[in-house]
Parts: sequence; C-alpha cells; structure tokens
Amino acid sequence: MNCSAEKASRKWVIGAFGRTGTVMVTVAALALALLGLQTEPATAARGPVLGPWGNLFGASQPKRRGTVHHSAVPLPKPRPAEAPSPESDKPESDKPGSDQPAEKTAPAPTGKPTQQASPAAPEPSACRLALTEQIAIAPSIPDIHGAGGCGGEDLVRLEAIVLPDKQKVSVKPAAILRCKMATAIAEWVRGDIAPLAQGFGSTISDLDNFDSFECRGRNRVVGASLSEHGRANALDVRAFKLANGKSISLTDRTVSREVRETVLHSVCARFSTVLGPGSDWYHEDHIHLDLMERRNNYRICQWNVYDPLPQVAPLLPAERPEEAPPREVAAKSETTAKPDAARSEGAKSEEAEPDSVGADVAPAKPEPTTPQPAKKRRQNRRF
Repeated sequence: MNCSAEKASRKWVIGAFGRTGTVMVTVAALALALLGLQTEPATAARGPVLGPWGNLFGASQPKRRGTVHHSAVPLPKPRPAEAPSPESDKPESDKPGSDQPAEKTAPAPTGKPTQQASPAAPEPSACRLALTEQIAIAPSIPDIHGAGGCGGEDLVRLEAIVLPDKQKVSVKPAAILRCKMATAIAEWVRGDIAPLAQGFGSTISDLDNFDSFECRGRNRVVGASLSEHGRANALDVRAFKLANGKSISLTDRTVSREVRETVLHSVCARFSTVLGPGSDWYHEDHIHLDLMERRNNYRICQWNVYDPLPQVAPLLPAERPEEAPPREVAAKSETTAKPDAARSEGAKSEEAEPDSVGADVAPAKPEPTTPQPAKKRRQNRRF
C-alpha cells in the first residue's frame, strides 16, 4: 500500500473539498438528535423521534380501534328552595360574630398511656331490685374482697326494717350483710317477731345486732375455717326492744318458755343454721343465724330452751310487823335459883379434891390403845 505524504495529501484534499457540505450537515443533525434540541414543529412534521438508529426494534404507537365514547359525569341535585341556608348548619361557635369560643380540638395522641375510663357499674341483682324501701332501709355498698376469701358481693347495709304499717325497726348497729341474708332478716321480723311483740301489748322498735360482717374464723379460733360472718352471710341476735321500753332477751331464762320456743321455731324454719345455748358454749348469750349452703339442703338447729330458774327463798328473815305484840321474857323463880347455887358449890369441891389427896398416890395411867393400820386411817379420811 502506497502511504506516501504526497498521495495522502492529495486524497484528503479531494475528499475534504468534495464532501464538506454533506459531512457538516450530518454531524449537526446527529448532535441535535442526541441532545434533544430539535424544535417541536420539526418533530411533529417528521413524526416521533426514534434516535440515531431509527426504529431499530419496530416499535410503533398503538392503533385505536373503534370509536371513543365520552360519558357524562353525574352532577348533584340542585338544593331545594325550602332548605335552610348553609350558614345555619354551622355551630354557633363557627358563625362570625359569635361570642362563644370554638370547640377545642382533641390533642394529638402521644406515646404516654392515658387513664382508662372507669368500668360501668354492674346491673342490680334480682334480690337488690326486690329489697325496696317499702321492706327495708338497706343501701347498697361496694363489694368486699379480702384475704382468704373474706368478703362478698351484692352487699347492703341493713339500717332498718319497715313493717307493713310503715313503722321502722332500727337495727342497732347497722348490719353489713349480703342481700339475701338481709332479705331473710327483714321477712323474719315482719312476719314473726312483729306479731309476737303485739302479744306484749306493744310493738317492736329495735333489733339488737350483736355481730354481722367480721373477717374471722369460726368462733374466733385461730386457724379455724372461715366463718359465715366473714362472708357477710350471718347475724348474731341478742334481743329485741319494744316501744314501751321493755327488752326481751332470747337467752334469758326469766322470759316465758313459750315465747322463746316460738322464736326457736320461727328461725329454724327460715335459716339454714341456728346456734344458741347448749350448742357449743360459744352461743350462750346470743343466737347465731346464717344462710350457709350445704349438700342436700342440710340444716342445723341447735338451741336448748331451758326451763325458768326455780324461785330461791330469801336469805334473810322477813321483818317483824309493827302491829305484832311485844315479846314476853319469863322471870327466874327462887326454886330454880337454889339448884343452880348447889351445882356451883359441888363443882368447887370437885376442883379442891386433888389438893387434899396425898403425894404418895400416883395418878391412874391411861389404857394403852392399839394403833390402827395406815390403810384404815386413809379410808377414814375419805368422804
């Protein structure tokens, strides 16, 4: 190959002057196409810009098929003429000229925990709905949940019992009981004790509450099973007071036996446990009542109604009446005085006889006695 400088210069000159215009146009078009500086009219006239390599992969614009239907957008119905104005729908705080401040918007939630709302109060039980003020004054109190199962639910504070004639029997002090136990006490007083008090010519006014709710074991023994008092399911009754001021103790043996037996039959028919005198030495001065649930509805009624105490004779003699005649004292006569004088002289002579006896005479010795065995001595000392 001939690569001399002369031939090369001749070929480059011919090529340069012969193709100068074409080369310059091609380079300019390629630069505009790469840089995207071609104007929109030119692009629209020529069609889509396909780059310097043209439609290399044969991609083209999608062809439309069929006709294009334009659907109408639904518009809302016109506002009726009788509708209030839009300004009346706004709250008063949002209206212009309103003196009330606008409602505060809720603060944005934060990561700190918020206090939950208190749970709604439980619905009253059927017993609570039945124990109305026409039967007893017994407001409800919150449930008690103590250690060892102590406490209870559906509790009331029994303050008074309302008799059918609207008179009130005060419970002193007020007893904390379950609703069922309070209802049983109210029915017992209304149905049994109030008619019994009428037999004394008066009406019942107070009920002596010896003990009601107390978180403790049975009979207050340490380590014993939980008492029904700890479950607010028991009441200790000591006496009831009448309107005339008389008090009738249920364990007083001076009270008529018939009255105490009447109370015994009434409580044993209404309560599942009745403990009184003679039961366990813990209930000698009061009566224990509760509604403990046992298997097969087993009941306990232990109350010995003792007979009245016997009348004891007075220790001192009766005083001498004023109208009694004076007591006569017999005077001593002379015949009775002489023998007394002779007796005194004989005694003196007997005392003087030992002095007249000689010294050679020895006194008589006592007869020896045989000692008794020890066993017999011990037996004699017994009684």
